[in-house]
Amino acid sequence: MKLVLYTLALCALLLSSESFGQKKSKAAATPVPPPQLDVYNNPEDALKADRKITSSLKDGEECTYWWEGKVWSRISGEKDRLLFTYIGMNVRASKTVNDPEKGYGWRHVSRELLFYMDPKTNEILRTWKNPITNEDVEVFHIANDPVNGRGPTFAKGPTGPYKFKMQEKEGYFMQTNEVPLFYSNPLAGDYQDYVGGTYHAMEVFNTIVSKDELLNASKDKADDVIIAWTRISKFLPWMKMGDKAGWLIFTGTGKKLRGGTDALPDAMKAEMKANYPDYFHAPSVDDDRPNETSWTYFKKQMEKKKKK
Repeated sequence: MKLVLYTLALCALLLSSESFGQKKSKAAATPVPPPQLDVYNNPEDALKADRKITSSLKDGEECTYWWEGKVWSRISGEKDRLLFTYIGMNVRASKTVNDPEKGYGWRHVSRELLFYMDPKTNEILRTWKNPITNEDVEVFHIANDPVNGRGPTFAKGPTGPYKFKMQEKEGYFMQTNEVPLFYSNPLAGDYQDYVGGTYHAMEVFNTIVSKDELLNASKDKADDVIIAWTRISKFLPWMKMGDKAGWLIFTGTGKKLRGGTDALPDAMKAEMKANYPDYFHAPSVDDDRPNETSWTYFKKQMEKKKKK
């Protein structure tokens, strides 16, 4: 009888141990979710999410965006013309700026290039025959250094706490940001209020980013970022269009490159090595130079030519 009772007790113990082991195994197999940014209720987290898209939460860590697309002309009464294809890049980094009243903040710095290409051969252009004027002109690519944030953005700004502005759908955040531009053209004289000549354009940026990656507080940056870019502007100065009325329409798509500048297209890297070596890296995060634009860059290049 004692043997029977002992055997039953042993079986119960074994079953209990097995059950405990199964529970422990199941518990161990359940992954612990990563910490999450609270972008809707915490202004600092909302600001960090935007920084993860733009660059990285690590001060000075470089990130690279690449995009490609087309440039069309639009003149009233004429068919739209495909003038160029292009490849573009922007390399950037950011820096944390804390303020006792405004809280957590950050600012970014960057350099950007855009090379105009022949739409038939996709070769980077040196000269171009303007199909509108039939004149051969020298091509001035976009080489803006720097393109920096105007100032730090803080969790507690002048209009209140920073707010997350993206829309969520099926695991992705999306946002469209329109930037209307209207200011004095650096190539014009002192009487623009009387004769015109202002720089008038609009840029539209569309951004799509993985929700899981963006909200994961253990990741310093979001790499799964897709972008689209549109710009509507007047004709480029080097096109020598004079008073001809019309517009340029830039369209393009791209992404944040996991491999940085090493992942840029070979043709672009070759051109950068030959003529724009500084653009493989972002400026210093303390860079305080005034920003460059296509128009100010063109003016500087033309002034250099005059001095030769």
